[in-house]
Amino acid sequence: MATDILMPALSPTMTEGKLARWLKKEGDAVAAGDVIAEIETDKATMEVEAVDEGILGRILIAEGNEGIPVNTPIAVLVEDGEAVPEASVPANQPPSAPSQPQPDHAPSTKQPSSTAEKGARIFVSPLAKRIAKELGIALTALKGSGPNGRILRRDVENRPKAAPVEAPAPKSTPAATTASVDNVTRVANSTMRKVIARRLTESKTQVPHFYVSVDIELDELLALRAKLNATSQDNAYKISVNDMMIKAVALALRKLPGLNVQFTDAETLHFENIDISMAVSIPDGLITPIIRGADSKSLREISREAKDLAKRARAGKLKPDEFQGGTFSISNMGMFGVRDFAAIINPPQAGILAIASGEKRAVVKDGQIAIATVMTATLSVDHRAVDGALGAQWLNALRDIVQNPYSLVV
Repeated sequence: MATDILMPALSPTMTEGKLARWLKKEGDAVAAGDVIAEIETDKATMEVEAVDEGILGRILIAEGNEGIPVNTPIAVLVEDGEAVPEASVPANQPPSAPSQPQPDHAPSTKQPSSTAEKGARIFVSPLAKRIAKELGIALTALKGSGPNGRILRRDVENRPKAAPVEAPAPKSTPAATTASVDNVTRVANSTMRKVIARRLTESKTQVPHFYVSVDIELDELLALRAKLNATSQDNAYKISVNDMMIKAVALALRKLPGLNVQFTDAETLHFENIDISMAVSIPDGLITPIIRGADSKSLREISREAKDLAKRARAGKLKPDEFQGGTFSISNMGMFGVRDFAAIINPPQAGILAIASGEKRAVVKDGQIAIATVMTATLSVDHRAVDGALGAQWLNALRDIVQNPYSLVV
């Protein structure tokens, strides 16, 4: 009996995805557990396994299509010897087109569609119309080379240089140049980039952020790190400042658990487990793999786990449970030499700590000027769940732990 293969929901936040690649072709035998396709979700590119066996009778959605809603049929699986049922592309399937815009100069015997603009007998393709608008080119100045004189993309790109513009910029506008279509590279936004943009926009506009910063001296922590790494046999491990900050943040949350929360309209959720999401930069955005139970793990365990998660995150090999469900986040840009920054909260969490670079600064100790390695840490907090005083108290607790770091190893 024919069975539809549906677009799976590979994460709780996934509502649609991109069919990145088919690993099986029509007519191939499929066994339960076989990887049949790669789906680009809001978090990563993930493999999809078949749940039944049979023959891949028909692919309904070609690879490269994006914006495919969850539970949309993407293929049909049939039994060996069974005829493939007649099936049309689902009504809610996105247009079957490559992800990059294609030239519209292919010959056509059709009359211009209803989407072509017909004002004053001007026929123009949507792509040519958009490019002309971006460049400020008047359509009346262009001569179409398509059927019935339709203006195509090439007509805009190869226009006479003297073609008038529709709305020249006022002379008071600062000097600027509009890049021509010839020197602009258009890169289609991936599913991950679109979801990052949507979720961070929602976070910044819907979550009332407040920010608290504190300077933390790192010299004691750096000295402890050097001693611990010096005891590593055959470089079995190498603890980083980031590893130590993960543990310090977890201990601060254990001491003041009021930040280990999430706000909902009906209630505030207080979590017993302390699961630290760490922001990892990947080629098309970022992902936040999780160190679970970070307060109860040793620095060596955190270091080994953090390195493994970051490596697999960059390779797109994380499992959903490895990047979903953290209770608090950290974002470390110290390796880039930044003095300070403020991070956007990773919803639905209530807080994120931005860790900047440690640098030599003048400080006052016992009334005397001294030199210390100082790092600025900035806490971003959801004011619906956490008040300013608690945010400040938590940062002070974190500073005490980092400046007296032996609690990280006992």
